[in-house]
Amino acid sequence: AVQLVESGGGLVQPGGSLRLSCAASGFTFSTSPMRWVRQVPGKGLEWVATIGRDVTRTYYSDSVKDRFTISRDNAKNMLYLQLNSLKTEDTAMYYCDKDGDYRGQGTQVTVSS
Repeated sequence: AVQLVESGGGLVQPGGSLRLSCAASGFTFSTSPMRWVRQVPGKGLEWVATIGRDVTRTYYSDSVKDRFTISRDNAKNMLYLQLNSLKTEDTAMYYCDKDGDYRGQGTQVTVSS
């Protein structure tokens, strides 16, 4: 079965950084495009970033472009999201996502002074 386990969230001040990780199993990770999405309570899922099977193909929402970096290590079945220059509006539960059908339990990012 597909399993995605996110980690790395926490409380950080505005302008700070975090690195999120997602451990994937139960499918051929190296051939699967992967995404990060986020959700604020009471709102729908917001797409954050996508990385193709080819690690050079990355895409970002306008709200995080130039601040966040998505990456992957196919040898370790790991997906990452580096969050820099964090803003209060980045506060959300972050999920790694496969095909829009599979997500983990999420990791909470809270940006607050």
